[in-house]
Amino acid sequence: MRTAGTTPIVPRPRTDEVLWSVKDTATYLRVPPKTLYEWRYKGDGPPSHRIGRYVRYVPAEVHAWVRTR
Repeated sequence: MRTAGTTPIVPRPRTDEVLWSVKDTATYLRVPPKTLYEWRYKGDGPPSHRIGRYVRYVPAEVHAWVRTR
């Protein structure tokens, strides 16, 4: 039970836990976002994850994918 005047504490995500959007990943890789969607459709490109209706990327997985290229 909350008392009046208190606000819930919401933990802020650590920077190493923040997921990248398609736009963030495209900016990092210097490719158009459409290219990421095409790679995803073909099964190529960095590993991606669908969270609800959004596609997200784990930065460490994107970095590892780049190192294999």
